[in-house]
Amino acid sequence: MANIVFNVALGKIASLAALPAANDALIAVPIETTGIVADSVMRDYDDLGALLAGASNEQTTMGRKTLTGVTVTVDDTNDRVAVDAADISWTAATGNAISAIVICYDPDTTGGTDADIVPLTKHDFAITPDGSDVSATVADFFRATSAA
Repeated sequence: MANIVFNVALGKIASLAALPAANDALIAVPIETTGIVADSVMRDYDDLGALLAGASNEQTTMGRKTLTGVTVTVDDTNDRVAVDAADISWTAATGNAISAIVICYDPDTTGGTDADIVPLTKHDFAITPDGSDVSATVADFFRATSAA
């Protein structure tokens, strides 16, 4: 599960994960170890452009990945909603070490800029790519419960 939920995404992740628009997607953005900001700082960024304009750097060699198999499940028994996706894979991953993956909502995959992309969750994921295949296991990347 997520280490942080960005303030801008509180309360709307399940809605966005349902992918309500024609050309929208959830994307995973690897963040380099060098320069990564603390969770208390990162959570305040309102768009991917602002996050990457700060000290944190995207690891572009591995590249962004579109999440597949995204499901939103309402669990009435446990009074929560879970958002899940298929595992994320990079083939022959290389480049700088990463410490996190940020999952974002891209409202229009056919255009737009990073300023249009909403960061949803940040997941600690520390690896040093060495040319081998890398897989990030995604299990309920977000879960919200009711405040009873």
